[in-house]
Amino acid sequence: MKPVKVGIAGLGTVGSGTVNVLQRNAQEIARRIGRPIEIAHIGARRPNPACSIDGIRVSADVFELARDPELDILVELIGGTTTARELVLTAIEHGKHIVTANKALIAEHGNAIFRAAHERGVDVAFEASVAGGIPILKALGEGLAANHIKWVAGIINGTGNFILTEMRDKGRDFADVLKEAQALGYAEADPTFDVEGIDAAHKLTILASIAFGIPLQFSKVYTEGISRITAEDIKAADYFGYCIKHLGIAKDTGHGVELRVHPTLIPKEVLLASVNGVMNAVMIDGDAVGPTLFYGAGAGAEPTASAVVADVIELGRALTVDHDERVPYLGFHADAMSEMPVLSIDEVECSFYIRLHVQDRTGVLADITRILSDKGISIEAMYQKDVDDNEPVPVVLMTHRIRESAMREALEQIAALDAVLDDIMRIRVETLDA
Repeated sequence: MKPVKVGIAGLGTVGSGTVNVLQRNAQEIARRIGRPIEIAHIGARRPNPACSIDGIRVSADVFELARDPELDILVELIGGTTTARELVLTAIEHGKHIVTANKALIAEHGNAIFRAAHERGVDVAFEASVAGGIPILKALGEGLAANHIKWVAGIINGTGNFILTEMRDKGRDFADVLKEAQALGYAEADPTFDVEGIDAAHKLTILASIAFGIPLQFSKVYTEGISRITAEDIKAADYFGYCIKHLGIAKDTGHGVELRVHPTLIPKEVLLASVNGVMNAVMIDGDAVGPTLFYGAGAGAEPTASAVVADVIELGRALTVDHDERVPYLGFHADAMSEMPVLSIDEVECSFYIRLHVQDRTGVLADITRILSDKGISIEAMYQKDVDDNEPVPVVLMTHRIRESAMREALEQIAALDAVLDDIMRIRVETLDA
């Protein structure tokens, strides 16, 4: 059979890794697909010494790939959402299948892209957009397709996980570890997308759509970062038997879907608590299979390229299959997507870790517990550290489950007390019980 002709737009870290994997494993890939895959066209402004592109047509204008009549598949690896969106829609218009590692593109514009692809009868594959080399989207949409998914929880940003791991293991401050992460190349000069949870929110949007059969709704994800976590919080969590992780959580509550990214206390014995450094992991609870854990490298040239090339292989196999007989983009047929609402963060119920500093004054704790009690919030455990006279007293509370809105209102009242100093830290607690 004739080769599957592929164009690769973008020759950065993932693009060069994709070239290397396709070239190195060409024979094995051909055995899997039943025909060879040929890199016929590359879109890049300059070569990358990390890979060899000798004999391959190269264009500085990536839109030449979208219009190239020889290509069967366009692999979009340029990143961003503006040029990438235009490139993908142009390629779809010219009848090309799409593979992308671009989580922001799918999370923010996926609904429109899928509509265009369906009308043109082509496929869009995006396994590499979530958790790098972990084949989590195929597992969720196909391997676990028999299940009603109850919840998904994941460490889906390696930079944040590296920072929290270093803070826990070495007692370092957030700012200090962030500088090291930037020096090592784990964090960008502007780390906002990673440490404030935006990158994880993009990925959670995609996971939730495949898990629950709902449209992509990035704008409805509650997002909170880790920049306010202190070494004091790490130690207090450990005292209570917990570990702090920056999680993306999607839950089907029966009356709506929770979509949230935030620092989370999880019990030390939960498998996710042992995922350290830059590694990623996603935990899924299905009604039939129970809890499952998927672990691996969430970024990097060849781990991500592994997922990109797997999508190329899948589309190569499907070239002779009628479009309507292929696996739907989000695992559910377009006309069967659910209109289940996404709940606001105020409607979420969970336990809370609260850390505050107060003046060493009689009656302060009584005032705090009274406010909590008035809002129906019961305390499960309390930790108060001894300090020198006249020093602010750090107080840490663990509460039972309560609605987010009640906790927010209580903390607003507590913050207004004269004896309460500086900002109050609130971290949600999840046991991740099956």
